[in-house]
Amino acid sequence: MKPAGLAALAAAVTLTATLTQPPSMQWQPLDSGVTVRLRGVSAVTADVVWASGERGTVLRTGDGGPTWQPQAIPGAEALDFRDIDAVDAHTATVLSIGPGEASRIYRTVDAGTRWTLQFVNDDPKAFLDAMAFADPARGVAVSDSVDGRFVVLLTADGGRTWTRVPAERLPPARPGEGAFAASGTNIAVHGRHIWIGTTASRVLQSPDAGRTWRVVDTPVATGEATGIFSIAFRNARHGVVVGGTHTREHEALDNVASTIDGGATWTRADRVDGGLGRARGGLSGYRSAVASMGALGGAGWLAVGPSGADLSTSDGYSWTPAGGEGYDALSVAPGGRVGFATGSRGRIARVTMR
Repeated sequence: MKPAGLAALAAAVTLTATLTQPPSMQWQPLDSGVTVRLRGVSAVTADVVWASGERGTVLRTGDGGPTWQPQAIPGAEALDFRDIDAVDAHTATVLSIGPGEASRIYRTVDAGTRWTLQFVNDDPKAFLDAMAFADPARGVAVSDSVDGRFVVLLTADGGRTWTRVPAERLPPARPGEGAFAASGTNIAVHGRHIWIGTTASRVLQSPDAGRTWRVVDTPVATGEATGIFSIAFRNARHGVVVGGTHTREHEALDNVASTIDGGATWTRADRVDGGLGRARGGLSGYRSAVASMGALGGAGWLAVGPSGADLSTSDGYSWTPAGGEGYDALSVAPGGRVGFATGSRGRIARVTMR
């Protein structure tokens, strides 16, 4: 038997080693039963998850992923559902993209048995990109800008009515500024706060549920097919934006930034290291979605893209590769330990932090 002092020292060393050992991610491929590209996913719990994609596809699992049930929406067979947001096991809202009337919003309150068409875009210049809900009643959706003005829609009644924010309340948009419809995650909400990441690598934000707005520049690169693709906040102050150039999936220069003051200022991860096409301590490729991994003491984040994934345990200031085949969209269930990622050819994976 070890002396008490040595035993205590050994226990302390073991605990320190355990705490300092970097976490790893376990990726479990799942059979979705479809072959279309899935760019939307929403994990209500570690068991109840919704996914969406091309050709009017909506899927739901209630057992954590082994089985997925298709949820047919009559008249939506040709739509591309780029975003789905679920608030509980029975209630989900899905958004399709496209010019004019191709941009629509549907909702179900009975786990997909029936769907109600809530919104049809009647502006031929508008193009919905994504949406997010703060709670079952309050939601926000964003379109590409029209005639130099941002297009933001709000609902306070669960989507029964959507109202466009008056142009005079919004700052002007830059030429062609909009949002990338890559994963349904370029809007973040927390309480009354709203943040929207744009193609110009700016963050359009409201602190009061959409009454007033401002726009802030970030150090993320912008340009052709380049900008912010995803934004997430773990509370009202700490957030992360990721992106890059989606036509150059393995490059990752200046494509991630973090904030600790609610989006007033943004800090970039370490800059380029030796011209290798990524930032030192930054992401290892273009990333289309980011989510908080709350189980990592609140400072954990996971980012995914078609070329792979990266994990941060430092609130987004440094990143390490996290495996995975590469996915478009990501949603982490409450508790911050289990997430689900979706991508091309109907791929879905359950990702668990170990």
